Amino acid sequence: MSRALIVSICYLITAISGSLQAQPVPRIAFEKYTLPNGLEVILHEDHSTPIVAVNTWYKVGSGDEKVGRTGFAHLFEHIMFMGSQNVPVGVFDKELEAAGGDNNGSTTEDRTNYFEVVPSNAVPLALWLDSDRMGFLLPTMDLPKLDLQRDVVKNERRQSVDNVPYGKSEEIILAALYPKGHPYSWSVIGSMEDLSAASLDDVKNFFRTYYAPNNATLSIAGDFDPVKTKALIQQYFAAIPRGPALPPRPNVPVVLLAKDTFLVLEDKVQLPRAFYTWPTVKLFASDDAALDVLAAILASGKNSRLYKRLVYDSQIAQAVRASQQASRLAGFFQIDVTPKPEQSLAAIDKIVQEELQRLMNEPITARELARVQNSFKASFLNRMTSVRTKADILNQYNYMAGTPEYVQQDAARYECVTRADVQRVARLYLAKTKVVLTVVPEGKREMMLTSTGGTR
Repeated sequence: MSRALIVSICYLITAISGSLQAQPVPRIAFEKYTLPNGLEVILHEDHSTPIVAVNTWYKVGSGDEKVGRTGFAHLFEHIMFMGSQNVPVGVFDKELEAAGGDNNGSTTEDRTNYFEVVPSNAVPLALWLDSDRMGFLLPTMDLPKLDLQRDVVKNERRQSVDNVPYGKSEEIILAALYPKGHPYSWSVIGSMEDLSAASLDDVKNFFRTYYAPNNATLSIAGDFDPVKTKALIQQYFAAIPRGPALPPRPNVPVVLLAKDTFLVLEDKVQLPRAFYTWPTVKLFASDDAALDVLAAILASGKNSRLYKRLVYDSQIAQAVRASQQASRLAGFFQIDVTPKPEQSLAAIDKIVQEELQRLMNEPITARELARVQNSFKASFLNRMTSVRTKADILNQYNYMAGTPEYVQQDAARYECVTRADVQRVARLYLAKTKVVLTVVPEGKREMMLTSTGGTR
């Protein structure tokens, strides 16, 4: 290759990198106001396509449940589609689908959301359906409905936790990572025992407490007329009475593990899998973005350190993942790795430890940091292409950051991360005590990773 061609390629790469760095994350223009009953409303106009997303966040998740009564928030994610006073069972989905829309919901430890994406002319229908279940669900709530959805959730738990390879790992890790009674010490889906124990009064009281307008935010994004939409919101939601004062939100201390905890779970799996979990920081805390970058350096993309060494180069692992999982009250950093058949998990563990130590001893390269930062920037830009995600982004920032207008500040967090930051958080968090869970095939406990070496 001639020197002139090399220079040209280098110039092109520099020019491309420069253009990526110059691409800003746009602001999401919005209007926010609050009805007298406490319902927050966020409006974002996007007339590029005649579609509207209606997204409601209730500020209640599994972290608001009580010990012995877990799984309620997720249970309500299902119950909210069971009809209300003016919307008989099955009509919610039927009407939306007839209008060309779709809908769904999701639950985390911090919140529950419900969303519809509809053609612009169906906005009145979506708002009416949402308002009816917010204001008039309880009059039709009875034991047969509860039992039906209780069985649906139990079956979902069987399909996603109890009868799925590695499915119980999350519950075991959360219980070991957080102290007993911590709002994040149980899983979102709850336990079979708690779901069975839920009485109709338990469930009704949970709804009265948390599913009121003063604990909800309605975010609407897309091609709508703001004057007409405000009038519809007033018409459908303003008369719903404010709920009772909300219980005090927990303010939990930083999680500290006294020592490394090594656990084993025998499961119906063909291959073992190791989960390493360290307590870290909550969402938007000062080190949260650097930990996200650290996770991507380790296991995002074919050039990430653990993926390249374990999966691509040596081909002894078939999967490796790393993530900083941050929520409103706390967060944790997790790596999990699955060996290929006939490969030693102990040998993989040594490489994981070597790579973590290398991160603590040497700064990452400028190229590694640029790769990850450009990837995060692209992710931010991709999320801006859909009214569905924009409606959800506005709700997320409104609750988690205290303002809907946070997307640019959020993106800037990643731009500000330095190579030294990544090394610092690796030393600060990953050198501390952790939970190590090894899921092994039944009868193969000798595959377990241990503190004293064991199979290491």
